[in-house]
Amino acid sequence: MRVTNSMISSSVMFNINQSYSRLDKLFEQAQTQKKISRPSDDPVIAMKGMFYRTNVIEVEQFKRNFSEARNWVETTDSAIGEASKVMERIRELTVQASNETYDDGQLQAVAEEIGQLKEHIKSIANARVGDKYIFNGTDTQTAPVATNGNINFTGGNVNFELAKGIFVPVNMNGSNVFEADGESVFSMLDDLEAELRSGNTQAVGGFLDKIDASAGKMLSARAELGARTNRLDFMEERIDNQEIIAKRIMSDNEDIDFEKVIMEFKAQEAVHNAAMAVGARIIQPTLMDFLR
Repeated sequence: MRVTNSMISSSVMFNINQSYSRLDKLFEQAQTQKKISRPSDDPVIAMKGMFYRTNVIEVEQFKRNFSEARNWVETTDSAIGEASKVMERIRELTVQASNETYDDGQLQAVAEEIGQLKEHIKSIANARVGDKYIFNGTDTQTAPVATNGNINFTGGNVNFELAKGIFVPVNMNGSNVFEADGESVFSMLDDLEAELRSGNTQAVGGFLDKIDASAGKMLSARAELGARTNRLDFMEERIDNQEIIAKRIMSDNEDIDFEKVIMEFKAQEAVHNAAMAVGARIIQPTLMDFLR
C-alpha cells in the first residue's frame, strides 16, 4: 500500500489530538479532584457513586436524628430532675406540718407554698422541646395540663430512627412520671393542700407515703432515661464509625490520587512534547522544507 504524505499528516494529527485529549482528562481530574466529571466518563464509577452517596446521606440523617433525640432525652431528664427537687421540698414541708407544733397561720403558709409548688410541677409537666410537649406521648401539640386545670396524659412513644430500621423512644409519658398507685401527683397535692388549710395535721402525716411513692416514680423515670442515654451513646459511636467508613468508600470510588495524577500528567506532557517534535519533522508542509 502506498503511503502518502496526506496519510502521514492525518495519522500524526490524530495521535496528537488523542494526546491532547489525555492531557485534558488528567488536567480536569487534577482540577476537580474527581476521577470523573460526567457519568459517561465511567458508568461503573458513576453507578457506584450514586449508591455510596445515598449511603452517606442516610448516615448523616441518622446523626441529625441523634442530635434531636438527645435534645428530647436531656430536656426530659432535666424536667424530671427539677420536679424531683420540688417533691423533696414538699416532703420537707409535710414533715414539718405533721408534727402538730404549727399553728393555723403556719399551716396556711405551708399550704400556700405547697400550692405554688404544685403549680410549678404543672408547668414542668407542660415542658416542651421546641413547640412539642414532651410528656404527652404522640400528641405533642396538646398541653397535658390545660389552662382550665384539666390533666390528661396521652399514651404512645415518640420514636426516632437512629439506625436502619431501629427506632428508639425518646419521650417519657406523663403518667409514668406524675402518677403513682393510680393517683396523679396533682390530685394528691390538692388533697394535701386542703388538709393543711383545714388544720388536720394528723391527716397530713399520712401523705408522706404518697409523696415518697410519687418521688420514687420520678426516680424510676430518670433511671430509665439514663439507660436510654447509655444506649444512645453506643449507637451513636457505631453511626460515627459507619459515617467514616461510608465516606472513605465513597472517596475511594470518586476521588483521585492527586500525586499519581500529577505524575501521569507530567509523563503524558513529556510524551506529548516529544510527539509534537517528531510530528513537526515528519510533516513537511512546504517545498523549502524538502530542500533543507
